[in-house]
Amino acid sequence: MIGPLEIAANVGASACILLAGRNSVHTWWTGIIGCALFAVLFYQSKLYADVALQGFFIVSGAIGWIQWRRGDHGSALPITHARLATLAWIVPAGVAASAAYGALLHYFTNAYAPFIDSAVLVFSIVAQLLLMRRKVENWAFWILVNSVAVPLYASRGLYLTAFLYACYWVNAIVSWLWWRRLAREAA
Repeated sequence: MIGPLEIAANVGASACILLAGRNSVHTWWTGIIGCALFAVLFYQSKLYADVALQGFFIVSGAIGWIQWRRGDHGSALPITHARLATLAWIVPAGVAASAAYGALLHYFTNAYAPFIDSAVLVFSIVAQLLLMRRKVENWAFWILVNSVAVPLYASRGLYLTAFLYACYWVNAIVSWLWWRRLAREAA
């Protein structure tokens, strides 16, 4: 059953994600609100890696808000591409971190799907860090995260959340194309 907490969390997160795809600074404060609500929802669903992730999103949301407003040297942070060398180490490091955190959750908690939940956590952090630096490739990682999160959330009965993450998957594709164009125009 979809409850008011799940609805409210998804409204905040949806606003955040749509605004991020449109390159709006308002993505950050709407995300902070949505993440706080999701932290409670995921705790109730025993998705503990996702609870930790929401804490990360709240902190990174505040930092991202400042970075997008001020940039590195007082001007707006431009949309650029991540270096290939950076991307080459991020994926194997993310897989290793997912396995390690998943093992911790498996052996020390009653977490549901600890390894899958950990992959959502780790690659969401990667995507968020790239988003904070306005790197085009953040959207590829969001596509990966959403591809894993949709069945995970559906398996816990979080059907509205699963549906919206499927919508976020589409948004990530559209946003990736949009940001690529913005990066070309800026170059």
